[in-house]
Amino acid sequence: MNPADFASAFDEKVDAALEWTADNWSTAFDALNDALKSLYQAVYWALAVAPFYVVAALIGALAWRLTGSWKFAVGTALSLCFCELMGLWPETMSTLALVLTATSLALLVGVPAGVAAGLMPALDRVTEPTLDLLQTLPPYIYLLPAIALLGYGSGTALVATFIVAVPPVLRLTCLGIRMTPRQFIELGEASGTTGWQQFFKIRLPFALPSIMAGVNQSLMMAFGMVVIAGIVGSGGLGEAIYAAIRTLDIAKSINASIAIVVLTLILDRMTQSLIRGDDAGGRP
Repeated sequence: MNPADFASAFDEKVDAALEWTADNWSTAFDALNDALKSLYQAVYWALAVAPFYVVAALIGALAWRLTGSWKFAVGTALSLCFCELMGLWPETMSTLALVLTATSLALLVGVPAGVAAGLMPALDRVTEPTLDLLQTLPPYIYLLPAIALLGYGSGTALVATFIVAVPPVLRLTCLGIRMTPRQFIELGEASGTTGWQQFFKIRLPFALPSIMAGVNQSLMMAFGMVVIAGIVGSGGLGEAIYAAIRTLDIAKSINASIAIVVLTLILDRMTQSLIRGDDAGGRP
């Protein structure tokens, strides 16, 4: 078989498998799509129900609480108000809702899986190449099967963003669990602690800085993917940028880019503060 025939046969098998999955599991994928859309809508409603200045003030207060810097808190609130002045408040809140929803789902999967991989070397040997594959493939790749199975919309964007956001937190959680100093584990064993006690009192405190670094990296990856997912009708700033590109509206694309930078910097600074707090006080 020459390379052209092999590629054609392989492509036919992939297409047939995707069509079979879509035909035989359509009910399950429809239910998943509805659940994801409902979850996103609930988060978006919570962010958009109050006036913009109330939400900006609350996020600013949270920034002050986490960073301890009133200057950053004021800058956070003013930056969010600037998004409203650019006429992008709904899109900004939509993007924030997509990122928070996808990252939360990624943490629900990535943290427990990372803990399991950190405690079981055999599982880690399987997850490591899998994560390498997921982080090496172009992000656009994840949109194609999601579109075929879920259609266009926020559900597809959430699935693609979830896939991109899982590897960082899973990998860094696994690393944090593995990096627990052996002498502390031996001390716990000599003290007669149970496995659960060793985990919660020794391993987890040492792993927290690494886990929080994974949360930060997952958020950053999610922001990048949400922008790309604008091409599938995800809504938010990603779709605004995609629409501006199609119409060559440079001013609108710059405005949306500024809003994305604002959200990214705010969440990055807040999660970095959590990392520094865990690193300072999380050691037993």
